[in-house]
Amino acid sequence: MKIQKEQRVSISPDVLFQEVNGETVLLDLASENYFGLDVIGTRVWGLLELGSSVGEMLDVLMAEYEVERDVLEKDVGALLDKLQESGLITL
Repeated sequence: MKIQKEQRVSISPDVLFQEVNGETVLLDLASENYFGLDVIGTRVWGLLELGSSVGEMLDVLMAEYEVERDVLEKDVGALLDKLQESGLITL
């Protein structure tokens, strides 16, 4: 995914989620599929819940983790792609 910093991401209304021990379990009611997010994926999901733009999300993550910006953009883009392909979010 080519990151567009002003882009907003919406969580699908068909997704239920629960944080468990620092990780998040997602249930897509439409497909009845479960998904799991690790600690960093859980942090990204939390920022999505707040309605952060992609750029705001990247800025927060840059402040919290020691990572190069281009690596972060690539990894977050890949996660957002997977979430979108699974119908869990819309851009």
